[in-house]
Amino acid sequence: MKNIIVIGAGMVGSAMAADMLQKHNVTLADLNAQRLNQLRTKYPALKVMPLDVQDANELSKAVSGFDLVICAVPGFLGFKTLRTIIEAGKNVIDISFFPENALELDELAKQKGVTAIVDCGVAPGMDNIILGRYNEILQLTDFECLVGGLPKVKKWPFFYKAPFSPIDVIEEYTRPARYVENGNIIVREPLTDCEYVEFDKVGTLESFNTDGLRSILFTMPHISNMKEKTLRYPGHVDVVRALKESGFFSTQSLKVKGSEVVPLEVTSRILFNEWKLGETEEELTVMRVTLRGIDADGNKLIVEYNLYDEYNPISQTSSMARTTGYTATAAANMFLDGLFTEKGVFPPELIGKHEACFDYILQYLKERDVNYVKTVRT
Repeated sequence: MKNIIVIGAGMVGSAMAADMLQKHNVTLADLNAQRLNQLRTKYPALKVMPLDVQDANELSKAVSGFDLVICAVPGFLGFKTLRTIIEAGKNVIDISFFPENALELDELAKQKGVTAIVDCGVAPGMDNIILGRYNEILQLTDFECLVGGLPKVKKWPFFYKAPFSPIDVIEEYTRPARYVENGNIIVREPLTDCEYVEFDKVGTLESFNTDGLRSILFTMPHISNMKEKTLRYPGHVDVVRALKESGFFSTQSLKVKGSEVVPLEVTSRILFNEWKLGETEEELTVMRVTLRGIDADGNKLIVEYNLYDEYNPISQTSSMARTTGYTATAAANMFLDGLFTEKGVFPPELIGKHEACFDYILQYLKERDVNYVKTVRT
């Protein structure tokens, strides 16, 4: 039994803390004392710690007594928080979706003797793990990931609810989207190339460009075509693009009645109420990972992994928390069980390349009823 600290008491962070409690001593840290008290009541074995991650000295002291850190802070805090954890010499599993390149911290992690597994959620995360494994098996030519978290009830006008901070969702909608076409990195505006795609149990969804490839742009440069697109119910993109084009996501301050206001901050505050996913509100996660390549016998194969997951009413855990958080806790327990010992910063594809790690994570998720269904066709 190890001593684990989970930083971030949001919907995903709290689910990870609860899952890790099954085998370890767990402390959950967050700046929100009220949230910590609620979770301590819900999980009596859980220890809690007030923590401001923006205070580097406080953060370093907080993680000092733990065997492993699991980081689930908002994306805008992610890179700096991760760097401080590594500087403190602590092994870490990170799911924060920050815009910076985590591989810039690789040399620091090696100097500190630290293992840092980053982007370890559902996507980025599990799609990378699948890619990493099949990169060892096939000569890959194409990779595509379609993924989205959706409410079961479609409420106009957005048909969407967010299981995490709206500002992180808006970041996906404003950050330039990179994909690979014929070996070249292409940069497009997010929310573009909208297509309709059919999924079992859900029906028609719209897919659109977001910047989801992240590390695989650099770790898998030999794959000619790579793309990740986000999924939403039809109609969502038009409404969000209207907000974006009208300046509601702007970071340039405006003067209103003598006061300076930032449109993005106002929009985020409004959307927090509109997009907030209730603690027991039913939602689902859909993902399809498609890989094309040639096997050792020269056969062209298409390998597809499909995920459909729903809110769990028994544990009262959202699907996005389950699919994101349990991928991270799978990696955490895999690391603690000694299956991966390399030092440095590792995006998930560099974990999934190892068959034992890949099998461990899939089995761990299966035990929690998060099931990836594989099909292979020629």
